This record gives sequence, structure tokens and C-alpha cells, in this order.
Amino acid sequence: MKILYAAGLSPNDSSLHRLMALERQGHVVVPLNLYRYDSPQILVRKIEFRLSMGPGVVRLNRDLLAAAEREQPDVLWADKLLWVWPKTLDKLRAMGIVTVSYMIDNPFGPRRDPGWRLYMKDIPHYNLHVVQRDRNVVEYREHGALDVIKIQTAYEPSLHFAPPAGWSDADRDREVSFIGTPYDQRAEFMTRLWKEFGVPVSVSGNKVWRSVLTADAAAAIYRSEELYGDAYRLGIWGSKINLSFITHSNLDEFVHKSFEIAGCGGFLLAERSAGHSQRFIEDEEAVFFSDIEECVAKIRRYLPDEAARTRIAAAGRARAERDGYHNDHQTGLVVERVRAILLQVRGDAGKVMA
Repeated sequence: MKILYAAGLSPNDSSLHRLMALERQGHVVVPLNLYRYDSPQILVRKIEFRLSMGPGVVRLNRDLLAAAEREQPDVLWADKLLWVWPKTLDKLRAMGIVTVSYMIDNPFGPRRDPGWRLYMKDIPHYNLHVVQRDRNVVEYREHGALDVIKIQTAYEPSLHFAPPAGWSDADRDREVSFIGTPYDQRAEFMTRLWKEFGVPVSVSGNKVWRSVLTADAAAAIYRSEELYGDAYRLGIWGSKINLSFITHSNLDEFVHKSFEIAGCGGFLLAERSAGHSQRFIEDEEAVFFSDIEECVAKIRRYLPDEAARTRIAAAGRARAERDGYHNDHQTGLVVERVRAILLQVRGDAGKVMA
């Protein structure tokens, strides 16, 4: 297929990884980078982000239609796209283009992030919504969605792969590690691991960590800013234990990070959830915890046991590859549904012409 792919595209974006997966499957992908539409003026950028209106929104909708006219794609893949007008989607569908919204975040969650105004109006105007929560499937349909498919976030096989043979604790310089954002109560959790339980923890993530950690905790556990690409993989490889938390404020069932850790062949100590338990066998392919006391107990059990960590990490890596927790498989599930919609759209168009 020919796919017009509208997304924020940088080496640090998972949307770029999904684009790469589509290209590996043989599709012709025409990128439209949403970062082109960010205003250089901070105030304008904040207004556009919060209200989904402004000059960048106008230019984006104009360029989407122009690209569709020029490229004649089969599909618009809108990856976390918040600024498209409903009338733009209607025009694209009138051209016979199947419109797909891929949305990792939760517009119905309790976090109440700004920026959803236009997107909520768009829901009935897409041919297909791709979500990652069971509850979202129901909520989108209640808001008029024509079709909804649930998949899971995934690791990128070109970046997230196992370390070379012979990799061991001798190559690791992190004991217990978390690489990510300080959502929910993660700062408090990591501080307690270090201060109350004496766990040797390292945190890498955005600068917000410095504002949510106390000065002594930041000095002790904050190691670096967010890691991306090869540095992210090396951070996982270099950690004896890799922590992964559910984002409760997003009502997540599982998290992207867990599949990336498994894809990298890292030892995964993840917050217990139904979504995680369905995807990894506990204590065989990953290790889980429900509260800080259980987390500490699991750390004390596995931190000195390299053989057990190596065995579980290898099994988790094998499960992730075998069951398709990677972008090639997960985007393939979307493509399969899109092909069915495209056949229906073209069949209906043929009937009208006849």
C-alpha cells in the first residue's frame, strides 16, 4: 500500500519506529513530520497545544490535503495526531483514502491532559482507531467510532536486541535501574527504595526528575537525562535489574518499556498487572511486584543471582520475539484490518459508479 504517514518524526520517537516497520513490510510510506508545524514562538506554541487551533493547525490541514492530492495514497496513518479537522478527514475519505488514527495515549483517562479538543470531535470521522486498552475500545465506540482495534505497544527490533554473547554482570554498571518519566508516584517510590531500603538505584529521565526529587535523592539516584536509541539499549544492557511501572494515571494495562526491556534481553522487574501477566509467565519470563515491599523482596532475591536473572531475561526475550511483541507484528495487525477496510471502501465505490 501507499501510506501517508503523519506523525512527530525524530530519532527519539516510537512513531518513527512504526514507520520503519511499515517500510520493512514493503509499503511505500510518505512521511509528513508534525514537528514542521510547531511555532517558534513559545506563547503561540502553548496556545496551539492546549486549544488545537492556530496557524500551525491551519497549515497542517492544508498540507494533509495537498499531500493526499499529490501522492494519491491508499491510507492516511495519523500517529498521535491531535490537530486534524473533521472536515479534512471527510475530504480524505471522499477521495477513497482509508483514515487511521494510532493513539497510544488515553483521551478518556483521569490525567486530563490538554490538547484533546479537536481529537474528540475526530473520533467518528476516522475509518479506524488503533488503541491499546480494552476500555478504550468500548469508549471509542460509545463516541461514534466506525471501527476500533486493540494492539499493544512494541519494541523496535532494529534498536532493541539482545547483548552480544558472553555479556555478564562484569559489563553492567547499574544495579537497579529505571529509565523513563516520573509519572504518578515514581519519584517517591525510587526515593524510598534508596533511602528507606538501601537499594542501589539509578534513574535516567527528563529534567522533571530534578524538580520532583529532593536534593539529596537527586544527588544520589539521578544519573542522566533521558536515554534514546543506542544509549537506551546500552542502559538496559548495563542494568542488572530493569524496573518498569504501570502508568496508572493513563489507566494502562501494560507499558511500552516492558516490551523494550524484554526485546533488549534485559532482566525485567515490572509492576504486576493483568496485561503484563497475560504476556509474560511470572518468575520464568519476567518478575513482578505489586507494592514496594514486594519489589524490595524481589530485588534482594535476584540482585545477587546472576544465573537466575540471565535465565529469566533470555526466556523473556524469546517470548517477546515468538509472540510478536515487536513493531513488525503489531503494525502488521493494523495493516491486516486496513486492507479489509480498503477492500470494502473500494467495493462500495465501485457499486456507486455502477
